[in-house]
Amino acid sequence: QVQLVESGGGLVQPGGSLRLSCAASGSIFSIYAMGWYRQAPGKQRELVARSIDGGRTNYADSVKGRFTISRDVPKNTVHLQMNSLQPEDTAVYYCNAASVGYDYWGQGTQVTVSS
Repeated sequence: QVQLVESGGGLVQPGGSLRLSCAASGSIFSIYAMGWYRQAPGKQRELVARSIDGGRTNYADSVKGRFTISRDVPKNTVHLQMNSLQPEDTAVYYCNAASVGYDYWGQGTQVTVSS
């Protein structure tokens, strides 16, 4: 089992920044990727950014150039720096840890972008 604890969500004005953090504990040896997904009201959960063992990263097209994912493997943490936030970024953001055959999820943290 892997436990994920997220922090850093909140309310921010358009154009502002937030940093999300996620710490993993438990059977962390099984994890090969960590990342962030989000789900807006009435929409499906979607990938935001992902960091895979070996240094590869994936980003949703909508966040490229604005969001940066960073992963500290020895510390079992992953962060998402979000800049130039827009109202369409409003969603619940979920930390994800992937192991072979199973995905683990955090409880979610709300990000609201509004003036």
